[in-house]
Amino acid sequence: MTSRRLHYGWVVLAVGTLVVFGALGLARFGYTMVLPSMQEGLGIDNAQTGALATANLIGYLAMAVIGGVVAARYGPRVVIAAGLALAGGGMLLTGLAGGFPDAAVWRVLTGIGSGASNVPVMALLASWFATKRRGLASGIAVAGSALGLIFSGAVVPRVLSAHGDDGWRMCWFIFGGITLVLAVGSLAFLRNRPAELGLKPLGADGANTVPDHRAGGLQWGLVYRSRTVWHLGLVYVAFGFSYIIYMTFFTKHLIGEGGYTKDAAGDLFMTMGWVSLVCGLLWGTVSDIIGRRRALIIVFLIHAAAFSLFALWRTPAGFTLSAVLFGLSAWSIPAIMAAACGDVLGPRLAPAALGLITLLFGIGQAVAPSVAGAMADASGSFVTALLLAAGVALLGAVGALLLRPAPSPSSGGQNPHS
Repeated sequence: MTSRRLHYGWVVLAVGTLVVFGALGLARFGYTMVLPSMQEGLGIDNAQTGALATANLIGYLAMAVIGGVVAARYGPRVVIAAGLALAGGGMLLTGLAGGFPDAAVWRVLTGIGSGASNVPVMALLASWFATKRRGLASGIAVAGSALGLIFSGAVVPRVLSAHGDDGWRMCWFIFGGITLVLAVGSLAFLRNRPAELGLKPLGADGANTVPDHRAGGLQWGLVYRSRTVWHLGLVYVAFGFSYIIYMTFFTKHLIGEGGYTKDAAGDLFMTMGWVSLVCGLLWGTVSDIIGRRRALIIVFLIHAAAFSLFALWRTPAGFTLSAVLFGLSAWSIPAIMAAACGDVLGPRLAPAALGLITLLFGIGQAVAPSVAGAMADASGSFVTALLLAAGVALLGAVGALLLRPAPSPSSGGQNPHS
C-alpha cells in the first residue's frame, strides 16, 4: 500500500465509532430519553427506573472481563459483531416488555451485548494506532456516545408524540434495528490486526511501540499483577458511579424539577450531544500531550462542577451550563483509560486490561442508579443524588492525583501517569 492511500486504520476507527454509537449511545444512553414515558407506561417508581439502569449495567459488567479476554484470545471482530447483535435483540425485546420483571431481564441482555462489543472495540484501537496516536483514536471513537445523545434528543420526542402511549416501545424497536444493522457492518469491515492487511499500526515509527507479547503465548499475569492497572481501575470506579447518575436521570430531573417539557429536555440532551462530539478527540489529544494523569484530574474537576450546577442552579442557565461542561468532557475518561491500557500493556493485552478496569468501573456504574433512585424516592428530589455524584467525581480527581509512575512491561512505552 502506498503512502498516498488511506490507511485502513481510519476505516476501523470509523466503524469502531459506530459500534460505540450502538453499544452505548443507543443501548445505554437512549434509556435516558425514553425513561419518563417508559416509567409511565410500565407504572414503576424512581427506584425501579434506577434498577432497570442497574440491570443493564450488571449485564455490561458481566461481560467486561470476559469480553476482553475472549477478544484477546480469538480476535475482537467476531466478538464485537456478536455483542452488537445481542444488544440489538435485547433492545427489541425491551420494547415488548409488559412490566418491570421482563424489562429488567431484557435490559440485562442488552447490557451483556454492550459489554461484549464496546470493551473489545475500544481496545482494538491499540492494535491499529501506535502510542502517539492512541489517545487521538480513542477520543474519536468515544464520540459514538455523543452521536447517541444527538440521535435520541432529536428522534425520541418526535416518536413519542407520533405514537402516544406506545411511543417508548417504538423507540426501542428503532434503537434495536439500527444496532442489528451495525452488527453486520462491523463483521464486514473490522479487522483484528494491521498485519492481516500487511500493514503496520498507524503512526508507528518502530521506536515507541509496546511489545504485543506474542512469544510464548499471552502473559495474562502482566494484567492482573499490574499495580498501574488496578489503580486506573479504582479511579475508573469514581467515573462510573458519578456520571451514570447524571446521565440516567438527566431528563427526569429537567422535567420533574426544572419545569422542562419533553421536547425542551430533548433539545438540551441533543445540545449536550453536539458539544460532546469533540470531547473525546480534545481530551484524547490533550492526554497524548500532557499525560493521562493530568488530563484525568482536569476532567474529574469539570465533572464535579457540572453535577453540582445541575443540582443547585435549577434555572435554564444553570442546566445549560452544566450540560455544556459535561458535554465538553463527557467521554474523555473512557478514551484516556483505553489509551492508558494500551500504553502500559501493549495491543494484545489491552483488551484484557481494559476489561479488568471496566469490571471495576462497572461495579460503581451498576450500583449508582439504584442508590440515586432510592434517594430520590426518599427525599422527593434528585438534588442529593446529584451532589453525591459531584462528591464522588472529586474523589476521582484525588485518585488521579495519586497516580504514580510504575514499571511498564515495555522499555519504550509511554507511561500514562506522567
